[in-house]
Amino acid sequence: MATAIGSHEEIRRPPAGATSERARVLTTRSVPPEQSLEYWHDAVLDTLVGMDIAAEGDTYDATLRTDRLGGLRITTVEADPGRVHRTPRLIARGDGREIFVAVQSTGRARVEQDGRDAELGTGDIAFFETLRPFRTAFPDRFRLKIFAVPRPPLGLSEADVRRLTGRAIHPHDGLPALLGPLLERLADTSASYTSPTAERLAESVVELVAATAADRLGADPADLPGAEGVLLLRIRTYISWHLSDPALTPAVIARAHGISVRYLHRLFQAEDTTVCQWIRDRRLRECRRELAARPAGPVSLGQVARRWGFTGAAGFGKAFRSSFGLSPTDWLDRVRTEGPPC
Repeated sequence: MATAIGSHEEIRRPPAGATSERARVLTTRSVPPEQSLEYWHDAVLDTLVGMDIAAEGDTYDATLRTDRLGGLRITTVEADPGRVHRTPRLIARGDGREIFVAVQSTGRARVEQDGRDAELGTGDIAFFETLRPFRTAFPDRFRLKIFAVPRPPLGLSEADVRRLTGRAIHPHDGLPALLGPLLERLADTSASYTSPTAERLAESVVELVAATAADRLGADPADLPGAEGVLLLRIRTYISWHLSDPALTPAVIARAHGISVRYLHRLFQAEDTTVCQWIRDRRLRECRRELAARPAGPVSLGQVARRWGFTGAAGFGKAFRSSFGLSPTDWLDRVRTEGPPC
């Protein structure tokens, strides 16, 4: 007989089982078995969103781990079979600021939202809108990795999101074949990245999620040119991961992707830029962000420059002035006086 949890009015916050802000672990094994279902309901509410939860039997074995990757919140859930229902009464003010992008790591799931339902198998991806009700049933023990992605960078209207929910995205080819394994890996390794790298990875994830969503929605082929679009996204992600390497050159990038340097240049030419210009712009962007975040006081421009792949302060200063019309020192003085640019 199924036992449902979620009808009690007072929410008891479960104690966090984590040792740092970066990783938070909640497990039903931390409470007596007879309290496990109620504890799990509170853990899900505290970490994700409010849901009614039903399971077979009176006890429940489940664990969730929450990590941060830049501006993304990642929750890995491993649990016994069960059913969840996000009902209208549980949708609170402030919900909907994020879209949930989930990867079915192990087991199966049946998802329902916006009048559609689909079955997720291992590796499949699904979008969930937290502003509207949904149901998910897990017939077996499962592991699910959920990325809470802020809505604005995705550029999706409410109508767009309604067309994405309640569907299984299979990672067999195209953009999903790139997105699925990336999300799987990052969910397992997010705590190992330092802040600058984590921010770049989070941006890459958001870009790839947005491109995958656009692909599902039937975007203009000119915006997502098939296999070349997938390859270009992969190359941009590779560059973002290796920005700090001063030896990052078109030849190195081409070799890493099994293509010719000439073909690499052609890919970026179609974007009205060059490989080297794109790398330089990304490096300058990261340098600006780091400089703007520094507290008042002396700053070693050489250290900042080398951290992002420039060979020294002189080359960095020349590139900075060429792009922004000010030296790094003058720009930083203006930021500290007037505030960071919009």
